[in-house]
Amino acid sequence: MSNINPTKLQVLWNRLLAVVEEQGQALIRAAFSPIVRECGDISAGVFDRQGRMLAQAVTGTPGHINTMAEAVLTLRKIIQPQNMKPGNIYVTNDPWIASGHLNDFLLLMPVFHRDKLIGFTACTSHLVDLGGLGMGPEGSDIFDEGLLIPPCALVEQGEINELLMNIIRANSREPIANEGDIYALTACCERGANRLVEMMQEFKLDDLDTLANYIVETSQRGCEKAIAEVPNGVYQSTLMVEGYEADVQLKATLTISDQSMLLDFNGTDPCSRKGINVPLNYATAYSVFALRCIVGSNIPNNAGSLAPFKVIAPEGCILNARAPAPVAMRHAIGQLTPDLVYGCLYQALPDRVPAEGASCMYDLPLRSTPETAQSDGHQFAIELVFNGGTGARPGKDGLSATAFPSGVWGSQVETTEAAAPVLIKKRELRKDSGGAGRYRGGLGQRIELQPSGDDDLLLFLSVERIRFAARGRCGGKDGAVGRVSIAKDDEPLPGKGVVRIPAGETLIFETPGGGGIGSPKERDAKSLAADVRDGLVSPQNARENYS
Repeated sequence: MSNINPTKLQVLWNRLLAVVEEQGQALIRAAFSPIVRECGDISAGVFDRQGRMLAQAVTGTPGHINTMAEAVLTLRKIIQPQNMKPGNIYVTNDPWIASGHLNDFLLLMPVFHRDKLIGFTACTSHLVDLGGLGMGPEGSDIFDEGLLIPPCALVEQGEINELLMNIIRANSREPIANEGDIYALTACCERGANRLVEMMQEFKLDDLDTLANYIVETSQRGCEKAIAEVPNGVYQSTLMVEGYEADVQLKATLTISDQSMLLDFNGTDPCSRKGINVPLNYATAYSVFALRCIVGSNIPNNAGSLAPFKVIAPEGCILNARAPAPVAMRHAIGQLTPDLVYGCLYQALPDRVPAEGASCMYDLPLRSTPETAQSDGHQFAIELVFNGGTGARPGKDGLSATAFPSGVWGSQVETTEAAAPVLIKKRELRKDSGGAGRYRGGLGQRIELQPSGDDDLLLFLSVERIRFAARGRCGGKDGAVGRVSIAKDDEPLPGKGVVRIPAGETLIFETPGGGGIGSPKERDAKSLAADVRDGLVSPQNARENYS
């Protein structure tokens, strides 16, 4: 089929994007867990028979999407195409293959057309609980953190692997939710495979090879052209984060040449003893995503557009953790890598790079206490997600309570209260949390919640920007740092560790704001007046910082 004309190839490419979007929506609609169904913590994609990602669903996180792009290549080598059969689906949650921690399940389904392997569908989503110490930073190695499933068959010629499902159910505090989410993942793969075959039948295609080559080569050329417009050079930046036992320095060197970018994390501090370490696949996913947001952002994300970007790091640094390091909360630091990368890219493109933002998700993994489970057999686990403000953008204010870079939507009040014994008393934007500037940083938010019943709750905290604020640029002020406390004490809690929320007590959870850009004195008077009128900036802050 090498004689397909360019117009038809473009039509097929657009059709493929529609296929993956339907695939992703199938996962969201069928999922049991709120973090998948309500927050979109997923990825879905179509791959050619070489394992190259051709298209991804719009809904999804870079930590799932870009790791999936590499994971399919890895699984293809491990399982080998000659061993694959129609109706098979493979699964793993190995953090160094899939998405950086055990709670993310990655499924791969070979797609056959006319008895020939023509490609793959794949997807990832977050399962709420896999046993062990669960979603928290307290593990000392991967074995503390739950059940690890090496690459294996979940479905064989249409039949579910009941032994594997029994093992997963037996190792979770939320066995029903996990089972439902796994079936949603299988439905996602099957929907994508069915729609892909239907597309091939409709357009009378024998294989995807010509289309795949067109997508990959066109996208790679487009990104190489975009890179060529960025000034060549070697740019460095550092970022301090709180870590667990001690502050951690992240360091990056970005080397830009005519058609490629190389990011090196050499100089970054070593791994922690606790579960905040980041596998390189996850650090790479967010770092390359950050670069792609600025360089070639109009080019669809696939194997071709990812090819000109490479990330390396010394083994054993906190951005290249090796097994069996604990990695459950790898997102706390991993999602700050875009700010680190932008510190480099700003030097080359100062008029296109935003200020630093809250960046990492401020999530609240909650579960029942051991005493509750022992007294009445009831146990639960849920992970709530909230976001802070993004940094101001060149020419625009930052976005408030917005998920960048993760893309994971915030947990909804009604859904949360229906799914767990939690009462959310307040959720509002956090006045004055956005860094002052000609363009103001986005605001964080304030959430107040408490147990809705008579039992205590356990919170597994692992958040950043408790002490190191999102920095402004070009005279813009820093955003407000995050803060977590129990209302009766009003003493700030550390950003990492297990917190007991007593029945009847209120947890106050304040997410960080983004940094500003430009001198606050240059802010448009009408914009400042609107901020004060809307309650985003207090009159005192306006007088002190903007006049």
